[in-house]
Amino acid sequence: MSEENMDYDYGQPERKKNHPVRATIITLLSLVVIAAIVAGGYLFSLAKSFDNKSEKIESAFPAETLRPEKKDTSAKNILLLGSDSGGGSGEKENLNGVPNAGRSDTIMLVHVPADRKDVFVTSIMRDTWVPIPGKGTHKINAAFSYGGVPLAVQTIETLLDTRIDHVASIDMEGFKGLTEAIGGVDVNVPTSFTSGYGHYDFTAGKTHLVGDKALAFVRERKSFKDGDYQRVKNQQSFIKAVVSKLMTPETLANPAKLSDVVNEISPYVAVDESFGAVEVGKLGVSLAGVRSKDMHFFTLPNLGTGRSADGQSIVLPDNDAIDELATALSHDNVDEFVRSHGL
Repeated sequence: MSEENMDYDYGQPERKKNHPVRATIITLLSLVVIAAIVAGGYLFSLAKSFDNKSEKIESAFPAETLRPEKKDTSAKNILLLGSDSGGGSGEKENLNGVPNAGRSDTIMLVHVPADRKDVFVTSIMRDTWVPIPGKGTHKINAAFSYGGVPLAVQTIETLLDTRIDHVASIDMEGFKGLTEAIGGVDVNVPTSFTSGYGHYDFTAGKTHLVGDKALAFVRERKSFKDGDYQRVKNQQSFIKAVVSKLMTPETLANPAKLSDVVNEISPYVAVDESFGAVEVGKLGVSLAGVRSKDMHFFTLPNLGTGRSADGQSIVLPDNDAIDELATALSHDNVDEFVRSHGL
């Protein structure tokens, strides 16, 4: 795909309706639900079902010689990617290891500290202008086009000097099924808008989201003056609502509902070969005390939008702040980074 085709101009009317959903933190949330299943023997068969139905991302990581050293084996870094079986912005591309060959347009890094008291989620805007190993400087989502999942991993590991332990990807149809399986969620809409995806009208205030309406909420960007920035905020609001709904006794103690969640989400999830139900279960059990209030969302530091030398609309990285984040990740003190930057 040419760089021109990957250019996104903020604030223009939406013309296409098939951009990939970016709320893929829900991948992790659904996997944590699997953890509850693994911990509960009476539902162990569902863990097996997850392994059988979910896809595996083969060769998800770059060559070992190209990767940073793992500094703390107890802390975990999970890369979450989004894809779209409907094609999205990369419908003509065949990406290595992404479910249904959709172009991955979502990038979120989940950092789970060694003490397991919090979870930190960094949204990386797809137009962030960064070096891609061996390809020059491009929008960060171009890494998928050039080298699939391994190059995407290498790009982020290089940017943050941080080793990624696991990779998970979700197709947006699985996201839709998950919202339906848990009966939807309630969120506060910050400002009224109309989504170009299905032409749903959203009025400021409390709104119930499920299925296609939930997708419309988290995908919309053209209705906002600040485009992707507001979309990320909407997604984070929605994700917190999903966490709260998933981690209630109403859900976790309900075998039928858990079964629905697993059966809906599994066929649309892909994970690296080492991230099966048992490994996910171990992680999930260690996060048993985490609730939505303990999940901290922020966007990779940037200096706003600008133009590249060849005229593309890009997001300018705040390299000094990113270096600070890299150091925080290395020393497993992202909480201090978040506090010091008021995130």
